[in-house]
Amino acid sequence: MGIHFIDLIIFIVYLVFMLGVGVYFLNKNKSKDDYYVGGRNMSAGHIGLSVVATDVGGGFSIGLGGLGFLMGLSGSWMLFTGLVGAWVSAVFLIPKVYPLAKKYHFLTFPESLAFHYNARVALIAGIISLIGYIGFTSSQILAGAKLASATFPTISITQAVLIMGVIAVVYTVIGGIKAVIYTDTIQWIILMVGLIGIGIPLGYIEIGGWSAIQKVLPSSFTQLTNLQFIDFFNWFITIVPIWFVGMTLYQRIYACKDEKTAKKAWKVAGLFEYPIMAFMGVALGLFARVAFEQGMFSEIGYSPTQQIDAELGLPLLLRSILPVGLMGLMMSAYFSAIMSTADSCLMAASGNLTTDIFGYLKQKVSIRNSQIITFVIGGFAVLLATYMQNVLELMLYSYAFMVSGLLVPVLASLFLKKPSAIAAFYSMIVGGLTTLSLIVLEVKLPLKLDANFFGISAAFITFIIIHYLDKDKNKNVSSSS
Repeated sequence: MGIHFIDLIIFIVYLVFMLGVGVYFLNKNKSKDDYYVGGRNMSAGHIGLSVVATDVGGGFSIGLGGLGFLMGLSGSWMLFTGLVGAWVSAVFLIPKVYPLAKKYHFLTFPESLAFHYNARVALIAGIISLIGYIGFTSSQILAGAKLASATFPTISITQAVLIMGVIAVVYTVIGGIKAVIYTDTIQWIILMVGLIGIGIPLGYIEIGGWSAIQKVLPSSFTQLTNLQFIDFFNWFITIVPIWFVGMTLYQRIYACKDEKTAKKAWKVAGLFEYPIMAFMGVALGLFARVAFEQGMFSEIGYSPTQQIDAELGLPLLLRSILPVGLMGLMMSAYFSAIMSTADSCLMAASGNLTTDIFGYLKQKVSIRNSQIITFVIGGFAVLLATYMQNVLELMLYSYAFMVSGLLVPVLASLFLKKPSAIAAFYSMIVGGLTTLSLIVLEVKLPLKLDANFFGISAAFITFIIIHYLDKDKNKNVSSSS
């Protein structure tokens, strides 16, 4: 079954519109302030929706659908960690970061670390953030590709990666952060309307409602206790800290017109993450599981007797239940979610390279060159997406690498009076490499703990030891002089 031409037209119109937004902002970016932080005068509504669109995005939309397919409503706990992260960072991070960013015109997250430590610490932070966000951009493009190939059988995953990648990269390159934030707002509204107005009610009706859910699935699927504490703990230590180290989030703090606006935006984002998006995402995944068990996907080659990639359940459900016209709208809704994260991650990676890495090397980068760099990074992310298989895995790996490398120095800058720059430098390297090594070498970890736990622990121990040794050394130097 191919896609109907009406759906295809709706979808193409949506993609052209997104590119149009990028073109609209092309000549409005007069400086790097405009390109990377939107001229620092954006409202809480736009920023809040942009934050949640970026954070939840396509990876979590498809990933949450996969969790709902595997474990039911308990998968929603993953985004509860997003609510906690948003609100805690609104209380502790924004009041500390925003005034400095306003005063010193920061464009990136590592510039904040340069202020508290030194340029070398900011350089390492920029490299870690760049690597993490390239991986993250790839995971979003892969999410879009999975959705496209499951819905339009004539398109392979690789072809879908190229289509998704080119469009996301092009409008981000030409439009900068303003194009990203305004398209995020539009994309988030499209996604919410698509889910609330189309996906959830139609899915519920097509599978046969509550009685079908109870008949087909174990009761654990409709409970909130169908997970082990260790699963929640691993989500918690991976996702909450990203609110303290995510370059995409710092760019949005800097883009707000004042501190009050930033705090309000973060509170709005937290509530949209949980309970709103959390339950909508896993509910659709749960509906997909019911449909799969009922044999609804048998005609398209997925019978209940065979194994299925859980992340394909949701796109297959949409393909099976949506009538002509609504399919195009719903596809646009999900692509919206994916684009809204891919574009933000791409801007973050570009900012890290142009400001933190080239800045350290004393290289001035014009807007035109910033756009070229954004394009090159986007191309690399697209290439990486063609080699990866699992969206949520790639996304959580990227998160874990950034968090374990960057969290400890950030917390130290918030809560210590004079944190040691040497301690920050080595804790970032030890934390990031510990997590990466454990993941790459596939080390079997005790108690099913995430590699990130050991990365953060190693970074913390390294920081504490060196910080106090450095302090003692400085004391001895000053007392002897």
